[in-house]
Amino acid sequence: MADRIPLAVKVNRSQEGAVVLAPSGDIGYHEAPTLQQAVREAFDGRARRVVIDLSGVPYMATPGLAALVQALQISKRDRVPLVLCGLSERVRAVFEIAKLHSVFTIVADPNSAMST
Repeated sequence: MADRIPLAVKVNRSQEGAVVLAPSGDIGYHEAPTLQQAVREAFDGRARRVVIDLSGVPYMATPGLAALVQALQISKRDRVPLVLCGLSERVRAVFEIAKLHSVFTIVADPNSAMST
């Protein structure tokens, strides 16, 4: 089995108080905790909006979805908008199969996510 590449999550903070998380790589069982940690830090940092740009994620398995559901729960608890963007067709299909596409706010790109 080939070595797995660790998930990298780039964090950008806007002047308006939004935090954009941009994970890069597949999100499966081993990578989901890295995403969960980045999400927790974004909400703990008192973000006014959390945007997760998934354009760098070619594949997402169930643990990645679970991490995003946890992010949505934190979002609702803290009353901080959570917006997903940049979903590839393959990742969008995973959301649709799990019937989560209607639960999350999903837009095309980070610019759209800032105005949603």
